[in-house]
Amino acid sequence: MKHRIALFASTILFTAAALNAAPPKPDADVTALAEAQAKGEISASEIVAYYLNRISEIDDNGPRLNAVIATFPDVLDQARRLDAERKAGKVRGPLHGIPVLVKDNVEVAGSVATTAGSLALKDNITNRDAPMIARLREAGAIILGKTNLSEWANIRSGGSTSGWSAVGGLTRNPHVLDRNTCGSSSGSGAAAAANLAPLTIGTETDGSIVCPSSVNGIVGFKPTLGLVSRSRIVPISHSQDTAGPMTRTVRDAALLLTAMAGSDPSDPATVEADQRKKDYAANLTGDALKGMRLGVPRDRIGDNPALKAGFEAALDVLRKQGAEIVDIADTRKGLDGLGEAEFEVLMVELKADLNAYLAETPPSVKARTLEQVIAFNKAEPAELRWFGQELFDLAQSKKGLDDPAYLEALAKSKRMAGPEGIDRLLRENKVDLLVSPTTGVAWKTDLVNGDQYSGPSASALPAIAGYPHLTVPMGAIEGLPLGISFIGTAWDDERVLQAGYDYEQASKARVEPAFKPSIEAALP
Repeated sequence: MKHRIALFASTILFTAAALNAAPPKPDADVTALAEAQAKGEISASEIVAYYLNRISEIDDNGPRLNAVIATFPDVLDQARRLDAERKAGKVRGPLHGIPVLVKDNVEVAGSVATTAGSLALKDNITNRDAPMIARLREAGAIILGKTNLSEWANIRSGGSTSGWSAVGGLTRNPHVLDRNTCGSSSGSGAAAAANLAPLTIGTETDGSIVCPSSVNGIVGFKPTLGLVSRSRIVPISHSQDTAGPMTRTVRDAALLLTAMAGSDPSDPATVEADQRKKDYAANLTGDALKGMRLGVPRDRIGDNPALKAGFEAALDVLRKQGAEIVDIADTRKGLDGLGEAEFEVLMVELKADLNAYLAETPPSVKARTLEQVIAFNKAEPAELRWFGQELFDLAQSKKGLDDPAYLEALAKSKRMAGPEGIDRLLRENKVDLLVSPTTGVAWKTDLVNGDQYSGPSASALPAIAGYPHLTVPMGAIEGLPLGISFIGTAWDDERVLQAGYDYEQASKARVEPAFKPSIEAALP
């Protein structure tokens, strides 16, 4: 039930102008696009038209990635206003005139619903910007459209298929089309990799930024919880949810984060954000790794020989940049029961947080509680065709946020992942950051059997603790991208980005999508 806002007449005119003005190069980053605008080589209107045309050619047709659910009908008007401002001498910053695609669980003012991929929210047109989106507009960014996601951010069922939603259909991996995009920020990952926009935004509860970034071969950054406002984003867990950048370069992620970050009176977790935030791109100098001690959790690398070889090659790059690699043999000591505690927290907070969000949706939204969403899904054949909603059912059975069992699980999970997890590992091994493979390679998409995760996963500890986690491309296996993770303690976002930037610049490991139908198709 994918829907696209039609822009036919005006798009055709501006697409022709964009082509005459030499469209952006396939690998154009934000800095290149900003410089081209400053020199008068291209306008924001022409940039937007170029990306609308690219979405039509690659996402709606051609390989048909299905990464973009909708584009905004006012997107060319946004661009024209910013072109007029530039002509008048007003430039808002490095994101002036730069298009951004936003995951469809984040509210954006206009005529496009915020659905979280669910037909229950197909009429959720709130006509308001999430505070994070308002910050992006103030910085001069153009909100181009909404990206597909794993429905309800992959919290409805343990048997789900990442990248599928009833609203957006199935998103395909642009590297190998029959492979999965991971989730839940599936569309943002595929769209960034395929250059459907210079910048995309995802959200993460546990892995939903870093996993799709890794398997789609891009940069993904989950910031410290509280650095970016969570208001007006369809929630799972207020103790773990955060939005973050998904881009093709670390510098672009830093520029996007700088615009997104800041305190929001409606989100108490962001009380420190204004005093903590920085210009995250200002100090990306390429020499941050010199003298840095990086801890390698040897028990979190997995068994895939090709992945292990790729990771060892990445460690060699880090050493050549001046980092000291410190092996850590046992990172799981004292963490028994962490997964169970996290799961209890997610189930309780899902019910409480989603009920609070749904209660404030427009009257056009008829499912106004989790219980009513469950009933809606039972009555709507498209919703439960491929997998069920047993996690929704479990969450509905939970008590409130004052339940002693929940409070105990919350305290336990935060303590174990943060002070007794990441912080202990950094302190005991005298290291600045942790580095490891982000996850395994993308598996074949299988709507009947669901996801087939393989290999390691670096997401849990920083997700539960609320600490920064960056993934950077680390090459590929048979055309399937790999990512390397850089993880720090709370509010260490700048140093994490600096380390990742140094590695990125030295390794040049990102691979461009090949849009292959499958790996097997090339075999004799």
